[in-house]
Amino acid sequence: MTAALRSPFMRSPFMKWGLVALIQLALVALPLTERLRVHATGTEVTLALAPIDPRDLLRGDYVILNPQINVVEAGDLADSVYQDDPVWAVLEADEEGIHRAVALRDAAPEDGRLAIRGRVRGHRAGQSLAVDYGLDAFFVPEGQGLDIERMPRDRVRLVVAVSAGGAAAPLRLMADGKVLLQDSAF
Repeated sequence: MTAALRSPFMRSPFMKWGLVALIQLALVALPLTERLRVHATGTEVTLALAPIDPRDLLRGDYVILNPQINVVEAGDLADSVYQDDPVWAVLEADEEGIHRAVALRDAAPEDGRLAIRGRVRGHRAGQSLAVDYGLDAFFVPEGQGLDIERMPRDRVRLVVAVSAGGAAAPLRLMADGKVLLQDSAF
């Protein structure tokens, strides 16, 4: 028998089950800590989008978001990246404060420019790539999704936090400069 199993600490069934519970809690907490870190330390950017409102019987109402940065001009990467490859879209704010993808890279930029990390979902016509950043849904209180869907697309914006490593998490859904919904880290 190994020394660990002979120790009085591990002979107790409470200690064994406690250890199992701690491991399970850690597995649940890991994704939440990343989201909290992005919320706390990320740079806020505002994205233009086109909302669509579905309803899921198990999860309630949510708004499907279609950030305009989901389709990016690939430039030199058009022939060198494939589906599920990681990419970084370099973001710059325009005169309205909306962040747009100005370049696509296969690695995080080292020159300090803000970039959001995503995965290639496919090639589009011409030199464009479809990119997924994990910002495709925003859960809303029941009954509010249709109101957001009916808004003109050019009025709705998504404010996200982007970490130094390119991870992104939604913060707020806005229309006409007013907060429609606020997302919590959980």
